[in-house]
Amino acid sequence: MQVGEFKVLNEYKKARNAVLMTAHGQIETPIFMPVGTKATVKTMLPEELTDIGFQILLGNTYHLHIRPGEKLIKELGGLHKFMNWDKPILTDSGGFQVFSLSKLRTLTEEGVTFRSHIDGAKLFISPEKSMEIQMDLGADIIMAFDECIPYPATPEQIDESSNMTHRWLKRCQQAMTKKDSLLFGIVQGGLEEKSRLKSMDQICSVDLPGYAMGGFSVGEPIHLMHQLLEKVAYKMPVNKPRYLMGVGTPTDLILAIDSGMDMFDCVIPTRVARNGTLYTWQGKVTIKQAKYRTDPNPLDPECDCYTCKNYSKAYLRHLFNTGEILSSRLNTIHNLYFYNKLIERSREAIRNGIWDEFKDDCLERFSRRP
Repeated sequence: MQVGEFKVLNEYKKARNAVLMTAHGQIETPIFMPVGTKATVKTMLPEELTDIGFQILLGNTYHLHIRPGEKLIKELGGLHKFMNWDKPILTDSGGFQVFSLSKLRTLTEEGVTFRSHIDGAKLFISPEKSMEIQMDLGADIIMAFDECIPYPATPEQIDESSNMTHRWLKRCQQAMTKKDSLLFGIVQGGLEEKSRLKSMDQICSVDLPGYAMGGFSVGEPIHLMHQLLEKVAYKMPVNKPRYLMGVGTPTDLILAIDSGMDMFDCVIPTRVARNGTLYTWQGKVTIKQAKYRTDPNPLDPECDCYTCKNYSKAYLRHLFNTGEILSSRLNTIHNLYFYNKLIERSREAIRNGIWDEFKDDCLERFSRRP
């Protein structure tokens, strides 16, 4: 396969199993990308991520631009060498992070001027600058610079923002000079089907290696996202990867795959692990609860991760309640292993034509409170 080539291998209704070739190797979808915002997946070694089975990581343009700077990373051999990861890397454009700094930013047609959340320094990112940063980082998949708007927003705000995102995408495409990097456009359009489809038509009119759905996890009720994806996800180009940005829980992933999405990233598995929340095949566990104080059993009897094979719930509770660093390590190992296994089993279910049965079983399991 050539870099940028995408091939659908198996389908079950809207759910798809496919492969995408990048400059650092092939990835198979559905796929989940752990978030390495600052060139590290918190608490994890790259070798551990490989052993778990992850095929691709995500880095963040905004944070790496601020610290340590893309020029330094380029001088040191690029992001892959910098963080000792030899598989594909996708970089977010920084648009969502700039959105979160709404009180510190000024947005114009040219780009966004904002203040660093670290030291207040004045910074500017345009579509061209976002491309420059991501190319310097050496990402395999580069995200277009877009405007992410809050929920709720007026129809006028949504229309104006979507139009700007479209204009910015064309500038991103013109600024791309790194031939072995794949530029993905981002569909915005809020939570109404009509405005979302209009943005989809705009973004997908620009011929690119892949397309993403953005503008979620901005304060909206999660059921609205599920309803919208069911109506519009499968209408994205069938011959290109479909990436749902910043989502989500295990239930979110299952429903999004069922709607036709291929690629996912989210901080949830690592963030909640550090806060003592663990996903299992029996439902979500809050490990600090007193009922686990003397529990000698593994966290998840159906899990083969290092944490579940070696430690009891009582020990995991003790580590968390005493603030030990090992708590974050063991909890993160488990949650990431669980997420990857969920995605592996999803691919297998699509291949074997049993997606509906697998989906229903997962949704029932994830609704439990063990």
